[in-house]
Amino acid sequence: MKLLHTSDWHLGRSFHGVGTLAAQRRFADQLLATVEAEGVDVVLLAGDVYDRALPNVDVVNLFDDILARLNAAGVPIVITSGNHDSATRLGFGGRIMERAGVHLRTRVADLATPVLFPLDPAAPGGAQLAVYGIPYLEPRLVAEELSAEPASHFAVTEAAVELIRADLAGRADGTAAVVLAHTFASGGVTSASERDLAVGGVGAVPLDLFDGFAYTALGHLHGRQMLSESVRYSGSPLPYSFSEAAHTKGAWLVEITQDGLKEASRIDWPVERPLSVLRGKLAQLLEDPQWQQAESHYCQVTLTDDDRPANAMERLRTRFPNTLVLLFEPENARDAASRSYSQRVSAAVDELDLCCGFLDHVRHRPADRGEQDVLRQALAAVHAQEAAL
Repeated sequence: MKLLHTSDWHLGRSFHGVGTLAAQRRFADQLLATVEAEGVDVVLLAGDVYDRALPNVDVVNLFDDILARLNAAGVPIVITSGNHDSATRLGFGGRIMERAGVHLRTRVADLATPVLFPLDPAAPGGAQLAVYGIPYLEPRLVAEELSAEPASHFAVTEAAVELIRADLAGRADGTAAVVLAHTFASGGVTSASERDLAVGGVGAVPLDLFDGFAYTALGHLHGRQMLSESVRYSGSPLPYSFSEAAHTKGAWLVEITQDGLKEASRIDWPVERPLSVLRGKLAQLLEDPQWQQAESHYCQVTLTDDDRPANAMERLRTRFPNTLVLLFEPENARDAASRSYSQRVSAAVDELDLCCGFLDHVRHRPADRGEQDVLRQALAAVHAQEAAL
């Protein structure tokens, strides 16, 4: 049986102010094309369907369209809720949607209720695949229901896994188990666009908690990665921060047999506009041919000029029109930068020096001659006005 492991769709998320709904529609086309081309039997979505608990109408319509297209293709989907989702809202109508092949696992009460599929679709009376879903479990909200002590991510996830193992033990020999979990398993590599799973830090769960399952499909981390042969993150289908610039986005195509995991292979989904992280002096970035490939990319640029260049963003966009983030980290910080603003104020010799010092402080570039002339004229006008009163 072929499963497509995906997660962290984050439908509705913007990227540094750029709307991504059109890109997410293209991802939906890639998803459906993969399902058809690879003969996928079941799609797995391990949490963070949406980017917020109350997604807007266009985003809900997009998700509805994806589900309708999967249904038309005769391919069921198993979904858990993530820490960005509202589990209650996402799970609404779940018992009715089961009939259409949309299997929602958003409630603690459903942890030990697997979705059952024949391992060989051509022989429905044979061995079965049991797919269990562990939604994002907020310890403070579910610890009592799960009888988990203390109220930690490890404790509640361990309790959830114990319920799954107890149910699996009562099933027929040869039943293969797949677990979806939206969590941070130790060994995973984070990126900047995931939200912490614990107040004051990320609550990690140990990898061996998932020993014995044929496959564990994890969600939450945005980089696709293999923690062990049978425990993997699919990553997000689109990049959502510049820390993901080096990621190749996609999914895992997983084949399960009665003997367990047969194979898991990468499915790559190219993004329409890649990301580039550039660093250097402005003149170099504008002229050096090594950056030619980045001209059509979304760019994050860090300028290392000792003085902040004038009109830096406008000048950068003449070559890199899709620059979204501009940072300034001078290679050689001037002595003035190490002084506090109060020190500069106390050291000012006159009003013009005070104004120029303020300008230098806020933009990291001293006033040029033209700017000094403008400031002199402004100060003269103020003095003239005061003298006339």
